[in-house]
Amino acid sequence: NFDVMISVIQRVKYAQVSVNESIIGQIDQGVLALIAIENNDSEHHVTRMAQRILGYRMFADQQGKMNLSVKDIDGGVLLVSQFTLAADTRKGMRPDFSSAASPEHGLTMYQNLVDAVQQQHHKTACGQFGADMQIELLNDGPVTFVLNT
Repeated sequence: NFDVMISVIQRVKYAQVSVNESIIGQIDQGVLALIAIENNDSEHHVTRMAQRILGYRMFADQQGKMNLSVKDIDGGVLLVSQFTLAADTRKGMRPDFSSAASPEHGLTMYQNLVDAVQQQHHKTACGQFGADMQIELLNDGPVTFVLNT
């Protein structure tokens, strides 16, 4: 553990998350962020990740350069908790989840991240922590980044 919060962000044309075949969160053009919460993640990590997701320049400007953030284009943000991102995959053929946060800490940090992003950006949707979710998306590019705080 390098004491960072991990997120995989994808530039999407649209994305939606469903639980029990009901859509609970959806966005049009914007960012789908898969969020891992680990034992050492704190409010500092949450604040920094919210800034990075909202400010990361991954959308093309008029010259075709990746110079615009999701806020700049007034796009959507879909935040989905992703327990499996916390896995240590360096050894063996099975993931090790020992660095993943407890359900209580994970829920608190995930909800705090959702709140932080929603306070700064009105087009924010989210998944359901701990649920069996299905995600449908159209990756635009494809453009995908691993963000660390």
